[in-house]
Amino acid sequence: MERSVGVLAAEHLAVGLVEDNRVVGSLRTVPEDPGRQPDALLAMPAEEIARNICGQIEAVRQGAALKAVGVGFPGIIRDGVVQESPNLPQIKGFDLRASLSAALAVSGAPVVVFNDADVMAAGIAATRGQLHRLVRVWTLGNGIGFGRYPWSPGAWEGGHSVVTLDPKEHFCGCGGRGHLEGIMGHRAMRLRFLDMEPEEVFASAQTGDERCAAFVKLWHRALAAATANSIHMEGPGEFFVTGHNARFVEVGLLNRYLNEMVKMTPLQGSRFEVVATSDEVGVIGAAVNAERFAQGVP
Repeated sequence: MERSVGVLAAEHLAVGLVEDNRVVGSLRTVPEDPGRQPDALLAMPAEEIARNICGQIEAVRQGAALKAVGVGFPGIIRDGVVQESPNLPQIKGFDLRASLSAALAVSGAPVVVFNDADVMAAGIAATRGQLHRLVRVWTLGNGIGFGRYPWSPGAWEGGHSVVTLDPKEHFCGCGGRGHLEGIMGHRAMRLRFLDMEPEEVFASAQTGDERCAAFVKLWHRALAAATANSIHMEGPGEFFVTGHNARFVEVGLLNRYLNEMVKMTPLQGSRFEVVATSDEVGVIGAAVNAERFAQGVP
């Protein structure tokens, strides 16, 4: 039986063989111990990233025929080209699909590149048996990702939603002002609180520090605002929240702010759920999206 390969690229590479919405065998990662080199991809040239992806794909497929190869990569992806990637600037303009397709020509499998948050949304849908539903996911990490399943062409840079008109909000990695990522992103929080780590900010808010408590409210209100924008464009539903900094989320506070922002009756009824995800979920999602794309399924 033909299988697919899923690739997730974020702070590191994770590659796995996927069959029936599950990983077959073990995942392979670059570097082998991502915890020791959290920013390994940032120091890696675009061509080297592509070579590493190809090497790991060949290692997991072991000569077997493939249905499709799906790659989840941070940034704006159009026709396999990474048009913009603020967190991996060295790959801007790189035709990742062409590079991988040329190297993997012997496999005969179509290669499709998606935004990394989109493959995480597909992975959540697949592992929860929800491939028939609209799934939207916020990924809270160094940047802020917005994933949508089913995949649809577009920029989908929800992390750069404008959630404030305050010109002093300039901490987003892309340089834009008023962005969600400029408030919620890990990098942005460290720039805002030069004397404290994000963990300390949230802990201090719990003990009554006024500056930190005010920021925690802003942090939650910003996510509620970006979510309300999505609801007003695509309708209500369940929004999953994942990523390293999802641990800071107070779901009750988020829901309260969201209810303040969405008042039209047909658009009410959305809710948040914090979920733990992993490289495996993203790898599955990349393979699922690639298979659907290869079959012409929207």
